[in-house]
Amino acid sequence: MTIPRRHSIGRSLILPIAALLILGPFALAADREVSEGTPPAGGQVLISHLKPEPRGGKAYKLVYQVPVAIDLYWRFKTDFGSDFLASHKYIRAHRLVSRDGMTVLTENKYANAPDAYFRWKTRLYPQERRLSFVLTNPEECGQRFHYGHIQVEPQGDRTRVTQVAYFDFRGASLWSLYPWGGGMRDFLVYTAKWEEETVVRLKGRYSSATAD
Repeated sequence: MTIPRRHSIGRSLILPIAALLILGPFALAADREVSEGTPPAGGQVLISHLKPEPRGGKAYKLVYQVPVAIDLYWRFKTDFGSDFLASHKYIRAHRLVSRDGMTVLTENKYANAPDAYFRWKTRLYPQERRLSFVLTNPEECGQRFHYGHIQVEPQGDRTRVTQVAYFDFRGASLWSLYPWGGGMRDFLVYTAKWEEETVVRLKGRYSSATAD
């Protein structure tokens, strides 16, 4: 999920806004060079900007591969009580609040919003290998809304992951186009690479577990 932004991101941007206005459109165009149906190669991360929902805000689609089979990846992805999220550099804290059947409530604290707890409700669809998520306390986190879904598909002995999210907060447009460290692209690429490395590192933990 995208790192939610509680405050305006202006104070965190070091390079001039003028440069962003020049380079932002080029970064967006580069994302769109990839066909919607093109599968990512191993280690490749594809990001495209989607049409926002009627309320406004921004939206993206993130596509990447992880080098494990889909059943193992699904067990990894749905292990909401695990401690591995602590190794993500943008996540300060994570905990499983509750799980009722296929509905899971979790709470995250992010590096860029250390005073806010982001409460996520995730719904699992094991047969479809799909998860939907929604931020349940957007006002407390300085957001209007934030929701999306993750679709997992087999690709040989690897797994293709597609994440779509819709969100709105003060500075969302600027953050989504910012092409350097701290922007949306930087966060999404880091997250995809981190997940690939983490699932490989923890492969033994999930290889013999029972799938949901």
